[in-house]
Amino acid sequence: MRFDDRLLDEIKSRLRLSDVIGRSVKLRRSGREWVGLSPFAKEKTPSFYVNDEKGFFHDFSSGKHGDLIGYLQETERLSFREAVEKLAAEAGVSLPSDDPRAAEAERERLGLQDWLEAAARWFEAELRRPAGANARAYLERRGLPDSEWSRFRIGYAPSGRTALKDFLIAKGAKPRELVEAGLLIQPDDGGSPYDRFRDRVIFPIADGRGRVVSFGGRALDPEAKAKYLNGPETSLFHKGNVLYGLSEARKLLHLGARDQGQGGAPPPLVVVEGYMDVIACQRAGLAGVAPLGTALTEEQMALLWRLHGEPTLAFDADKAGLRAASRAIDRALPLLQPGRSFRFALLSGGKDADDVLREQGAAALKAQLSETSPLVQQLFERERDLELLDTPERKAGLKVRLRKAAASIADKDLASAYRDDLLARFEALFEKDRSASGAPAPRAPYAPGPRRRGRFDAPAYLSAPLTPEARAGAKRLRVALDIPAACLAQGLIDDPHRLDAHLESFERYGFGQPQLDHLAKEIISLRMRFDDLDTGALLRHLAEEGFGPLIGDIETTARSSTAAFLDSALPLEDARAQWSQAFETITHLAALENALEAAKADVTRGLDAVAFSRLKAERDALRRTVKEQFGARPGRKSSATGV
Repeated sequence: MRFDDRLLDEIKSRLRLSDVIGRSVKLRRSGREWVGLSPFAKEKTPSFYVNDEKGFFHDFSSGKHGDLIGYLQETERLSFREAVEKLAAEAGVSLPSDDPRAAEAERERLGLQDWLEAAARWFEAELRRPAGANARAYLERRGLPDSEWSRFRIGYAPSGRTALKDFLIAKGAKPRELVEAGLLIQPDDGGSPYDRFRDRVIFPIADGRGRVVSFGGRALDPEAKAKYLNGPETSLFHKGNVLYGLSEARKLLHLGARDQGQGGAPPPLVVVEGYMDVIACQRAGLAGVAPLGTALTEEQMALLWRLHGEPTLAFDADKAGLRAASRAIDRALPLLQPGRSFRFALLSGGKDADDVLREQGAAALKAQLSETSPLVQQLFERERDLELLDTPERKAGLKVRLRKAAASIADKDLASAYRDDLLARFEALFEKDRSASGAPAPRAPYAPGPRRRGRFDAPAYLSAPLTPEARAGAKRLRVALDIPAACLAQGLIDDPHRLDAHLESFERYGFGQPQLDHLAKEIISLRMRFDDLDTGALLRHLAEEGFGPLIGDIETTARSSTAAFLDSALPLEDARAQWSQAFETITHLAALENALEAAKADVTRGLDAVAFSRLKAERDALRRTVKEQFGARPGRKSSATGV
């Protein structure tokens, strides 16, 4: 439903801003305005102003500003529509219905709401009557004193088959209405309806505005088929759209934000598993809510994110709790956005929130629920623990699962960030395994220094002590480096993604210097294995394979040239384009060299000397171009091109 400006103005005209705000903030007159302590921040000097004539409030301590509707949205965490509906009801303004049938349905819903509210009051009264003795004893055993019963509207449904039905019909209700409200059960054989809740402790389920929409009942009979029973789906109640305790949680969040003042982290919003757990959190001053016997739905997640950017999902640290956490992760991943995620808290010792509060107190509960981990960590640990990682196939399977999980996030930037984080955790996991098995300790990530001509200080770990086998391999790799080849190699190390557009040519010609073919093949192998290969990962792998000394020589040689694509100040796309151009020039030169070698035999037999001369002239011209492009120092020759 959309509300036009005339309707909103009518609501505001019937309600005075200072009257509505004055219910929660003590205001005093100051000229044409009202002033009081900020409801949004903790302060000693009043800086919160309300102006009835202009219809707005302004809070200098927090910078918040708005009208009557905005105030309810801020302080009661209501949506725009919920705030308008609440104010319209108070002002006596009828909201338009979409069509006559919708208007009739709304009237019926309001009628059902009245009967649900009447049932809640009756259940509350029954708890304190003689019939509620067992229910009272149960609540006392659970550590919930009678002083708290009214706050949470706890009640009791007597064991009589039609006790509630008889009471409400005497008040004017029709059996059909009570069936539609979920209070009575209609037998399939057409018999007379009877009470749904019997001999149960009753927990009213309210919507975000505090209106009762259904009930949950905890059986007192240990032989009962269902320990907990919720009301059925009705026109007022959809399990997937409601969170138990939401209205009270909104108030606690507002109080926590006000007391915390400016600059601190927002107070936590905790999602637990049951009625008593919610009550335990709220008694401890924590904003707690719970889904109603099902895994969190997308609609419930949207409700949570309207109140808090990172609600905490608190589950028991048993198999059932871990399964619930896993389902929540799978459902949340596609919906994640920057500023919208979850944190996880697993209560220790097989305890739930109610147990912790009862046995250890509010401080212990707050402490345990403050020990949280981000969703990305919980996701990684779930996938890691899915199977033993004792074979290459299983390790590869973990990597595939991590990539797939990251790809399920709809927000592309966040999906990329998750992918990087998960794969970094993957690499760190097996670095630890290598250390534990006696393999060389993992080396620090490579951080390229400024690109500059002259002496280059290579990363220390590239010259770290090698095994005898690696030392022998490194000795074979020490070659007289060709400046263009070294520049191409350094450019590829700086940005491994440059290889993607030239993979076929690179497999054939490498860097244009045969002595570097071994290095080229290793880089191709790594690029094919790792989609996310970056400079640090590339250098770590190459160093572990004994290429460290050669990489140092490449760095020193390349930085002595004037190759433009090695300039760190050059934009990435320009550097890639210039590297590609240089690579194509070098590979063309290598192709000419190969063609000339093949043609030599023909020339010695007197065949096609003219074509040979033409090839040689083209090769020599291209060598001069390369020499100019790479700025080789005078007198220095390469082993492959003669530059």
